[in-house]
Amino acid sequence: MHAQPIPFGDLAREVAEIGGEIDAALGSVLRRGRFILGEEVAAFEREFATWIGATNAVGCASGTEAIALALLALGVGPGDEVIVPTNTCVPTATGVSMAGARPVPVDVLPDTLMIDPDAVRRALGSHTKAIVPVHLYGGPADMGALLALGVPIVEDCAQAHGTRYSGRAAGTIGALSCFSFYPSKNLGAYGDAGAVCTSDPELADRVRRLRHYGQSSRYVHDEEGLNSRMDEIQAAVLRVKLRHLDAWNARRRALAQLYETHLSGVTPIVITAGGESVHHLFPVLTSRRDGLQAHLDARGVQTLIHYPIPLHLQPCYSHWGLGRGSFPVAERAAERLLSLPLFPQLEDREARRVVAAIGEFHA
Repeated sequence: MHAQPIPFGDLAREVAEIGGEIDAALGSVLRRGRFILGEEVAAFEREFATWIGATNAVGCASGTEAIALALLALGVGPGDEVIVPTNTCVPTATGVSMAGARPVPVDVLPDTLMIDPDAVRRALGSHTKAIVPVHLYGGPADMGALLALGVPIVEDCAQAHGTRYSGRAAGTIGALSCFSFYPSKNLGAYGDAGAVCTSDPELADRVRRLRHYGQSSRYVHDEEGLNSRMDEIQAAVLRVKLRHLDAWNARRRALAQLYETHLSGVTPIVITAGGESVHHLFPVLTSRRDGLQAHLDARGVQTLIHYPIPLHLQPCYSHWGLGRGSFPVAERAAERLLSLPLFPQLEDREARRVVAAIGEFHA
């Protein structure tokens, strides 16, 4: 008998764990009959802001639009430049473009694969209006060095729900922060959703207007905005899941510790000194990545690559004129990185099977 495949992630297991709570929350929304920017959204905004330690959380339609809204709230627009790491998912740059600005990619640090503060410093120019560091894989970017550059920071926290840097929660360090609640995130909705967090009340008020067509009161629009509203269904789901998030993050850490203790032949990505990861992903580096992935697949272990094509080599950004060799650290990582299964409902025995299969490959 063949062993059951080990998925990279499995939201069906999550639903089996909390399905009763989800059903009750959704039923309440349906019975009320209000579905956009209602009491569930307001309650989630309060609860999430308290959870991360920010004064304000403003729900929106996606993490990508959260980046656009945060930049627009800072006054970023056409003709401006925003520095981003090239080792990230395209939505980071998409959010910059949605604000009308130009994304400027830079290379990453070899130990964390997160934005290199020295590369940021070299890329600063007269048109630079913001930096969007990505807290990647569940660990924090080097925020101390980035803050020292004196440029407004918008944190991309899509993979950092609960991450800490020098004792502070990711999402409370820059001028604003952006969270994605895509279903696969540590805190994920059952559809698209996002949030912008800030402790600046004026910025928070502007984000609230911008997410709703720039509206300050009914039918009064002070500025042009977006349609980027969180719906009540997603807010209800997020409120339920937020109650479980600390335990789920602890489980992720336990699984990561199991991997780190027993893996050989591959090198886990480390996090910035002074940081605490919530292990959204468990990426490893290996010079035999493609062979290892095929080996694991043959043994029923699903893996993914984050990210196989850096931003500057994406076809949609060919107009940047940045060819291969422009950012060697990110390019090298794209050839070597493999993410192993890690999610709260993964069982220890399954993680040990992953470890055993990797050991077999490197034996």
